[in-house]
Formats: sequence, C-alpha cells, structure tokens
Amino acid sequence: MLYIGIDLGTSSTKLLLVDENGEIKNSVTKEYPLIFPQPGWSEQEPAEWWNACKTGLKELLAGFDASQVTGIGCGGQMHGLVILDKDDEVIRPAILWNDGRTFKEVDYLNNEIGKSKLSALTANIAFAGFTAPKILWVRNNEPDNFDRISKIMLPKDYINYLLTGVHSCDYSDASGILLLDVEKKCWSEEMMDICGVCEEQMPHLFESYEVIGTVLPQIAAELGLPDGVKVVAGAGDNAAAAVGTGTVGEGACNISLGTSGTIFISSDRFGVDPNNALHSFAHANGKFHLMGCMLSAASSNKWFCDEILNSRDYSALQKDITDEQLGRNRVFYLPYLMGERSPINDTDARATFLGMSMDTTRQDMIQAVMEGVAFAIRDSFEVAKSLGIDIKRSKLCGGGAKSPLWRKIFANVLNITLDIPQTEEGPGYGGAMLAMVGCGKFSSVEECADTFVKVTSSIVPDSEIAERYEERYNTFKEIYPALKPVFKKI
Repeated sequence: MLYIGIDLGTSSTKLLLVDENGEIKNSVTKEYPLIFPQPGWSEQEPAEWWNACKTGLKELLAGFDASQVTGIGCGGQMHGLVILDKDDEVIRPAILWNDGRTFKEVDYLNNEIGKSKLSALTANIAFAGFTAPKILWVRNNEPDNFDRISKIMLPKDYINYLLTGVHSCDYSDASGILLLDVEKKCWSEEMMDICGVCEEQMPHLFESYEVIGTVLPQIAAELGLPDGVKVVAGAGDNAAAAVGTGTVGEGACNISLGTSGTIFISSDRFGVDPNNALHSFAHANGKFHLMGCMLSAASSNKWFCDEILNSRDYSALQKDITDEQLGRNRVFYLPYLMGERSPINDTDARATFLGMSMDTTRQDMIQAVMEGVAFAIRDSFEVAKSLGIDIKRSKLCGGGAKSPLWRKIFANVLNITLDIPQTEEGPGYGGAMLAMVGCGKFSSVEECADTFVKVTSSIVPDSEIAERYEERYNTFKEIYPALKPVFKKI
C-alpha cells in the first residue's frame, strides 16, 4: 500500500509518497508566490495551493502503481483565513499566519474582551497571526466580503474540501483560530458571537487521524487515483511535524526551524500557560501540547543572504564561522522581520542589528542572524522552564536544521542535546503517518511513531560554548525591552 503526505507550506507545497514500511518512495515540491499588498501584510491565492497539489500529485505518482494509494493526509500552514461564499467559491485571497494587519483587532480582543476571558474560553489570548482577529478585520474593513461568508476554513482544510467535498478541520489546526474551546474540543459559542459568526459557518471538527471522506470520483479520475482513497483530517503544520518526528507522549519536545520557528512540547494532559506566552493547543495524536512560535526563523537567514548579500549559497557563507567564534560575537540580531508572536506578542517589533563596529565582518552578521533566531526560541524555552517543564533533549527539524552550524548553535544556546530524525520531512511525513492510522494500519499515532521514527544523530552541547552563550543570551534579552518604545514610534 502507498500513502500520500502533503506539506502545504507558505512558499511551496511538498508531496511525499510513502510505502507501508514508512519509506519515502518519491517527493515533489511545487512553489508559489506570496502577495504583500502593504508592509506587514501577507496573502496568498488558495488556487495556487490547489494547482500545486494537482500538478504535484500527478508528478508524484508517475512511474508508480497509483492503484496502491490508500490514504492521504495533509499538514498545513496554520491560521490562514480562507473564506468561501454560498457557492463555495473563494471570496478574497487568504490572509496568512505571518500577516500583521490585525493589531487593532488584537488590541480589542485582548484589552476590551480581556485576556482572562479569552483564555477561559479558548485557552489562549489573541495574536496577530491567529484567525479570529482576521475575521474581525474583514468585518471591520471589508463588510461586503464579510456578509458573503458561508464557510470559514484554514489552508489545508480548503485542499481537503476540494479533494472530498467535506468542510472539515482538525482540532490541532482549529486551536489556532481562537474560536475553539481547546479543553472541551468544541467551537465556543461566546467567541463566535464576539466575532459575529455562527457554527454553521464553521467546518466540522475531527481528530487529525480520523477519515473525513474519500477522494471525489471526478477528482480521482483527474489525478489518476483509484476510487475510495481515504482522506484524513490532517493537522496544523507544527502538530504534523511533531508526529513526523515522533514528538508524541508526555514531555516530548520538537524544535522546528522553518520559515517560522517553533518549540513544541507534547502533553498527555490539557494545560495552559498562565501568562499566555505559549499557545495551548490540541495535538494530532488526540491529546495536547504547548507551543512557542516565532515568525521569522529560517526566513531571517534567507532574507539576509538572498536580499542583502545576494547569495543563496548558505553553506559557503557559513563555512568560515568556527567554534572559537561561537558565543563571542559582539553583534546581536533581533529576528522580528514580521513582528513577533511568542513570547512578546508585538506586531510593531522589527528586525534589528546591534553592536556593529568598523571591524564587523559579513561572517559576524551571518552568525548574529543565526544566533538571534536561537536566542528567540530560547525566550519560549525559558517560559516552558518557568512552568516547571524540564526539557533535557529535543528533536530538531525543518530546513534550517540541515545546517550543521545552526544545529551546533541551537544545542549550545539551549544547552540541551538535539536529536536529528532519520526522516526530516516533518509535516508531509506526519501527514502520511496520520493517513496510515486513519486507514487502520496502526491503532494509534504513538504506535506509528514508535515504528517509523528513528534518530540518526545527536548534537551534544559543549560546556565552554554553552557558558559563553549564557552570557550572550543574558545581554540579548535586554535588547527588546529597551527598544520596544522605539518600535512603536517607527
């Protein structure tokens, strides 16, 4: 049997063909553009996702026996607002997770409705990236579009709808809408009232591994799939990546170093960060997790190298940075290109270099970017420690995790051992694993993860480098509070 995993990302969709032994038989990546209508805004045309999936699936199956395909699972970029009219046509481009336009709506939710009330209703407070503030923004700024809304969806759910005709959402992805009662796993009537929507406009809720339907006959014929291919609800990209790296069970941790960066802590029990610096979400295995999310992780390095240095040879740019330099860099970088979520929740924050002098080199600045991202993840790591969570080691995945230098920086900044999974395909692999559970190959997500996820290498921190980074981090964490008033002015 064959299973398809879809990673619906921000800049591209990656599709995996996985056999019943967990081996990846083929992969295809299809890129698409982002739209930036104004500074701090970020949108995408949902049609781009669907075109990428359709063309990608045909390429993925070329040369393979498509009749063996049994199930499909999707891990997708979270929080994006997709709104459909009564004919299920897209009303406007999707407003994405890294869009910062909703600062007024976030202020209204957190300060007029109140953080304590939001946390009681949804286990979370409002962040600019969440979906509910985007719904309010459409209501406040595009009332004609708001009046046309028949269905509210998230990006991967739109793909699942086109595959099956079912309006669905899983609990992990729904947790980031800010309309879900995460503990009770149902839509919050009071939050829907606050946002001016009703349950009929919301998709049906499923566990990530539950089958929502089968691929529609006309779509199966178009894509060359057999009849009856099952589609599971799938998961938000971070929960799917956690499944793909085996981050399930009490206290398991995964750090994802992709366009955004996350620290993901799995839990068997529901729990809330009392300061709401970490998100409290449902997990794709049917349980829960805490998560800290930064908006510009590997994208900080991509921005600096591509746009400023005009080079995409990341390995060459990093090769002259030695162990002796780690923890001794006098240049600091705040990685707030799109504002920031966890733990500062500030849409005004901006990326900043600090500490440059006449002898500052290109390598110093590259190193500062990589260290700044690691320091920002440590900010959320410190919040987890303050809650009594003792993280001794973590999985590390994502495109940035392919850099040996970045792996070493992260291990020493956090001063923990980092494990590199054999399969680094994160959300796509997790999606395929969820499909296997939904199709009955495994009885649980945990059983599937125990069977397939293997660690190929581990990075152990160096005590001397970790000590140097401790001093650097203590300086780093003073920079944002000092600059916060300036960010508001600019």
